[in-house]
Amino acid sequence: MQGKIVKGIAGFYYVNVGGITYECKAKGVFRKDNRKPLVGDDVRLEILDEEKRLGNVVELLPRKSELIRPAVANVDQGMVIFAVTSPAPNLNLLDRFLIMMDRQKLPCLICFNKVDLDDGTLKERFAKAYEKSGHPVMFVSAKKGLGIDALRENLAGKTTTVAGPSGVGKSSLINLLLGETAMETGDLSAKIDRGKHTTRHSELLRIDEESFIFDTPGFSSLEIMNLEKEELAPFYAEFAAYEKNCRFGGCSHLTEPVCGIRQAVEAGEISRIRYENYCQLYEELKARKKY
Repeated sequence: MQGKIVKGIAGFYYVNVGGITYECKAKGVFRKDNRKPLVGDDVRLEILDEEKRLGNVVELLPRKSELIRPAVANVDQGMVIFAVTSPAPNLNLLDRFLIMMDRQKLPCLICFNKVDLDDGTLKERFAKAYEKSGHPVMFVSAKKGLGIDALRENLAGKTTTVAGPSGVGKSSLINLLLGETAMETGDLSAKIDRGKHTTRHSELLRIDEESFIFDTPGFSSLEIMNLEKEELAPFYAEFAAYEKNCRFGGCSHLTEPVCGIRQAVEAGEISRIRYENYCQLYEELKARKKY
C-alpha cells in the first residue's frame, strides 16, 4: 500500500492513504541505511491493524527534493509569512529565510499578512523593497479575506512549505486556505491532535487534490551557516546589474571607492532596506569565528 507521510512525531509517522491516516513506525532497515523518513515522503507501508489503523513504513520512494531546514521532502516552493505590522516585520530575518531557501535551490514567495491594518504606506514600502529581489511578493489579510484568491493561484498544483515568526497570523491564513477541506481532514486532525495555535512539528495539509502546504514551526532567528562573506552578494539578485560599475573586482560593497551597488542605493535603484540588511549580514559573516 502506498501513502504520504503527513506528520512525524516522537518516532511515529502518520501516513495518509486515500484520506485514511495510519500511525506507523519505520522499519529498522532505514536506520541501518542511515535514512530517516521525512514529512512529505511518499512511502510504502504494511498494515498491522486495520481497525486501529496501525502500520509500518517499509519503503521510502524516491524524493524529488529534500530540505534541511525545515526537514521536509518533495517540496516545490517555500512561502515565508510576515505581518505588515503588529508585529512589525523583521526584514533582516526575512532576508535570512530567503537566503536559506535560495541555498536549497527552492523558489520562495514572500507573503505579508494583515494589510487591513495598513493605510497603504507599509505595503508600498515593502513592495518597493522586494520588487527586485527575485521573489514574488503578495499582500493579504486573513481576517478580511483580501488577496486570498491570488495567493491560492500561486499555491495551485504545488507543495509549499510555509514558515514565519509567531504572531503574524500564519495559522489563520492556513486555516483560510484549507477552507472546506479542513472538514474533510477531521479524521487526520483527531489522530494527530491538530488544532493547537502553536505549531511544534512540520505537518502536511491538503488544500485540494493537487495543492498541499507544510505548516512548520515558527522561528524568531535564523543563522546563515556555512556561508562565506564573499558568497553573500549573489543572494541579493538586485545587485547583479550594478556590480559591473564597481571599480574593484571582489568589491564587498561596504567601503570601497566607486562601488556600483552603493551608487545604485543612493540613486534609489536598489532598496536601502535590502542594502542595509546585506551590510549587517556581511559583517556578521566577517566576524564569525572560524573553528
